[in-house]
Amino acid sequence: MSKNVVIMESPTKTKAVQKYLGDDYTVVSSEGHITNLANKGKYYLGIDLQTFTPYFRIESKKKPLVKKLQGWVKDADKIFLATDPDREGEVISYHLNEVLKI
Repeated sequence: MSKNVVIMESPTKTKAVQKYLGDDYTVVSSEGHITNLANKGKYYLGIDLQTFTPYFRIESKKKPLVKKLQGWVKDADKIFLATDPDREGEVISYHLNEVLKI
């Protein structure tokens, strides 16, 4: 396994990027968001209505993927979060960083 792991947002781009980066890198995808607002808090809105702090949970269908991602990053020397340069990409990278404890 490569010591450099690149986590992208979209699975359709990973093969092309893998080809450019070569065997020194493992390129994988988060397949979009890995978390969602939890059905928690008053009215089950997923936020604390006093502080507006959101409550996030890992989506159940993404739990197997999160386990795989944890395995890839566990022994990696370098991890690159290569999500799209927009708000969605920022929050996906943020949640990957939090969940995978990068």
